[in-house]
Amino acid sequence: MLVPKKVKFRKWQTKRTNPKMVSPDTRGTKLSFGSYGLKSETQARVKSTQIESARKVISRTLTKAGKYWIRIFPDRPYTSKPPEMGMGKGKGDPQGYCFDVFPGRIIFEVDGVDEAIAHEALRKAGTKLPLKVRIIGRTHKQ
Repeated sequence: MLVPKKVKFRKWQTKRTNPKMVSPDTRGTKLSFGSYGLKSETQARVKSTQIESARKVISRTLTKAGKYWIRIFPDRPYTSKPPEMGMGKGKGDPQGYCFDVFPGRIIFEVDGVDEAIAHEALRKAGTKLPLKVRIIGRTHKQ
């Protein structure tokens, strides 16, 4: 799983998001490494376990022929309180790390395989993530 080596703060404040006010991402919106990519359509927090399960699916589908890149890194800690805990008593303990994905961000990139295998790998990876995604290909204009 992906985890940062060192963090400055153990717990972050929760940034509240209004689904109507989510603006598209400005960074990481174009393919940089591969020929095909998985682009987010909605906003969600992707946990490191979800990134890892999607990565495993991509690596199994591509076999040794293809190459893939993970374009996001989970550096935001998320917390949770034990079940059946009353209100109050402070913030919960850190449980893991996530990444706040906004619409338009490229999550995975794939190269070195034909279009059908790349589409299948990215389609399977998209089902592992808690957001709507679109498979994009490199155009000659980029």
